[in-house]
Amino acid sequence: MIEASSLTKMYGDVTALSDVSFTCREGEIFGIIGHNGAGKTTLLKILSGLILPTSGSLVIGNLDLVSDPMQVRSQIGYLPEESRLYETMLVPDYLRFFGEIYGLDRLTIQARADLLLAQLSLQPDGKQIGNLSKGMKRKVAIARSLIHDPSILIYDEPGSGLDPMTTRFIIEYLKQLRTEGKTIILSAHNLAQVEEICDHVMILKRGKVVVFGTMPELREQFGSIRYEIWYIWPEDSKPPIQADQSGNLWMSVAHSIEALNEITSTISSGGGTVERIESRYPSLEEILVKIGK
Repeated sequence: MIEASSLTKMYGDVTALSDVSFTCREGEIFGIIGHNGAGKTTLLKILSGLILPTSGSLVIGNLDLVSDPMQVRSQIGYLPEESRLYETMLVPDYLRFFGEIYGLDRLTIQARADLLLAQLSLQPDGKQIGNLSKGMKRKVAIARSLIHDPSILIYDEPGSGLDPMTTRFIIEYLKQLRTEGKTIILSAHNLAQVEEICDHVMILKRGKVVVFGTMPELREQFGSIRYEIWYIWPEDSKPPIQADQSGNLWMSVAHSIEALNEITSTISSGGGTVERIESRYPSLEEILVKIGK
C-alpha cells in the first residue's frame, strides 16, 4: 500500500506539486498522466525516493519516505524516461554491478539475472550495452530495475521511443509483473496503453490532482456511451438522418438505446442495411483534452 498525503514540492517560488493525495493498493498498476509540465516526473521522483517533498507525507508499506528514505528505496525499482546505461559494460556485468549495490550475493544475482534475461527475451550475445538496439537497452534498464526483486516499480515512460512490437512486449510484461504481485506506478504519453493496463488513473494539471479513479469511473464522469451505427444506404440518395459517409458505408451516432432504435428503424424502413453497431466510451485521450480546456 502506498499512501500519499498533501505532497507539495517547491523549486524556489515555483510550485511543481500542490497538495497531492492518493492511495495505491498493493498489486495494482497505477497510471499518472497529464500535459507537459503537470508535475508527473516530479511526483515519480518523489515516489522513487530521488527527491523529498517540501511538505506532506508518503508512506510505502509501513515506512515513511521522509524519516526512512534508504529503507523505502530498497523496496523500489525505478525506471527513468531516458535509459542512461554504462555503455562500455556487458549486460551480465552491468546487472551484477547493481545487484552488488543492493547487497545481493553472487548466486542470487546470477539467478535473478538469468531469470530476467529469459523473461525479457534479452539476448545480448556478448555485446557491450552501447552496441545494443534501443529496444534492448530499454529491456536492460528494466532488468536493472528488477534485479533486487523490489515490490514496487516506478516507471516513467516505459515504452518511450520504442517500436510498436517492443512497446507491446513491455506492456504485456508489466501485466505479467502485476500477476506476480508487483505494484506498478507509471506515466506514459500513450494514453491507450494507460487505459488498457491501469487499474486506477490519476490526472495532474499544474501540479494538482484534478481526476482520480478507475476507467469506468472516469468514463461515467466525463461522458456517456455512444453507439455508432454503420450501414449501407440505397445509391443515389442520402439518409434522412445525420450521417457521415466512409466508402460505401454510412455512419450515424446515437447516445441512447431509444435513439439507437429510432435510427435502425429509419434505416430499415428506408431500404438500408445495418452492417454493424459499435458501442464506444470516451477515451482517456478525449478525457484529458476536456480537462485541458
